[in-house]
Amino acid sequence: MSIFADNIRFLRGKKGLSQQSFADEILIISRDRYSKYENGRSEAPYEVLIKISKYFNVSIDLLLTVDIRKYPLEDVLKLPDNRIVLPVVVDKLGNNSIEIVPQKASMGYLSGYSDPEYIESLQRISLPFLTNGKHRAFPAKGDSMPPFKDGSFIIGKYIENMEELKPNKSYVFVTLNDGISYKRFKSRNEKSVTVTSDNSFYHPYDIPLREIVEIWQYASGIFPEDFEPDNFENYNLKDMFLELRSDIKKLDDKVSKF
Repeated sequence: MSIFADNIRFLRGKKGLSQQSFADEILIISRDRYSKYENGRSEAPYEVLIKISKYFNVSIDLLLTVDIRKYPLEDVLKLPDNRIVLPVVVDKLGNNSIEIVPQKASMGYLSGYSDPEYIESLQRISLPFLTNGKHRAFPAKGDSMPPFKDGSFIIGKYIENMEELKPNKSYVFVTLNDGISYKRFKSRNEKSVTVTSDNSFYHPYDIPLREIVEIWQYASGIFPEDFEPDNFENYNLKDMFLELRSDIKKLDDKVSKF
C-alpha cells in the first residue's frame, strides 16, 4: 500500500464520501478506476492528482510523500503550501545533530524527509564548526559535481525559502522526480529554477518549483579515504577554496571563545 493510497482513503473518509460519489462527482472517472488508486494497484495520472489536490486543499507533495494521518489535519491545512515543519533531532545538551542520509537508502528519504520517526532513525554526527542553522548530510552520486563522487557526503544547511538562493552557490535539491541532487543554482523564474553541474559535460536544466520539497545549501563535505584531488579539474577552484576558508574561519572563531 502506498502513502498516496492511504492519504486519499483517509481524506475521503473525513469528507464522508463513498468511493462511488467521489469518483463520479469529483473526479469524473469510474469507481473501478478510482478504487485501484485507493488500493495502491495503479498510479493516478497528473490530471487526477491535480483534481484530488484541489478538492481536499492538500498539496500534491504532501499527498505523495507524507502520511498525513500522523498529523492533525486542521494544522496541516494551515501550513504554507501544506509543508510539514522540518523534523529536528537534538542531542542531550539540546544541540542540533547532523543526520546522515545513507548511500544505499537515499531514495527512501523522499518518503521519510518529513516523518519525525524516519529522521530519528538516521545516524548522526556533530561538527563544531557547523552550529548555526539546521544541517544534514546527503550521499553524492555520479560525477556531475567534482570533487564529490560516489562515497562522498555533502553537508547542507537547510534553506527555508527560495529568496535565500544565491547565484553560483551550490545546493542539495530534494525533488519529487529526481530525489536528491547536488547542483549549482543559476537563476529562478515564476515556475522553475535553473541549475547546472560543475562538470562541463552536463548541460544546465530547469527544476519545476512544484517538484522541489527541500533545499540545502552546501556547508561542508566528507570525502572517502581514496579521495584523489587531481580528479576535479572541472571544479570551480575559487569557490571551493572560498568555502573552505569560510569553514576554517568559523572553526577558529569557535576555538577562540574558549
